[in-house]
Amino acid sequence: MTILQAAILGVVEGVTEYLPVSSTGHLLLAQRLMGIGQTAATREAADAYAVCIQLGAILAVVGLYFRRVRQMAEGCLGRNPEGLKLSANLIVAFLPAAVIGLTFEKVIKQYLFGIWPITVAWLVGGIVILVADRYLITPRQREVRGSSLAELTWKMALIIGFIQCLAMWPGTSRSLATILGGLLAGLTLGAAVEFSFLLGLITLSASTVLDAAKYGPDMIRLYGWLAPGIGLLVAALSAAMAVKWMVHYLQKHPLAVFGYYRIALALVTAAFLLK
Repeated sequence: MTILQAAILGVVEGVTEYLPVSSTGHLLLAQRLMGIGQTAATREAADAYAVCIQLGAILAVVGLYFRRVRQMAEGCLGRNPEGLKLSANLIVAFLPAAVIGLTFEKVIKQYLFGIWPITVAWLVGGIVILVADRYLITPRQREVRGSSLAELTWKMALIIGFIQCLAMWPGTSRSLATILGGLLAGLTLGAAVEFSFLLGLITLSASTVLDAAKYGPDMIRLYGWLAPGIGLLVAALSAAMAVKWMVHYLQKHPLAVFGYYRIALALVTAAFLLK
């Protein structure tokens, strides 16, 4: 892997991680186009690289939502009841993915980590976004109210957690699943987006730690330390810009643009695969 390839993958990860377009799908497609991880000897190291540079996206959200993160830390120390409640709800929302992910990890990687399954997920997810944007997101839910998270119950968090499991199919998008899950649970659009970002801190951290522990040595042996470091740094910078843009964009615009993008990407990818 060259420095340029590492930087490109960092940009892809950072820009797509929190947008409802699937970072995993984009990373796998980018790796395929650049010829990275296409042999059995390098596939696991390439997958570990794609997961480990998620740390950059995690750090970006920690920085952008530092007040929320501090509130949750104070809650865990018994100093902030609202922060404690939010932390508990995030853990509840994370549990379904933890249990189902660990149980079916091998099956998911064997059957779903391919370009065709990702393409199908892009197409289906795009249609779901267009339908949700037309029929699910009401004018009230477009309002941005940070206090809406304070009204979140553990049952609502559990609903979001189970819906997040749909994103185990690469191409679906964890961000899309959790945002729609938040809307179905009754959150405003702004609160659903923020909860999606915060839940990503736990979910992405867990997957990063697991893959780093399993395949990290192979990744370092194959790529060294420089390429992952560059990918992580670029991912952090691009994720910060993408999150800021998304929050600002959704204050005045619908989700439909992401649906059209996913459908177009699926059709273009399918056309190339059929050539």
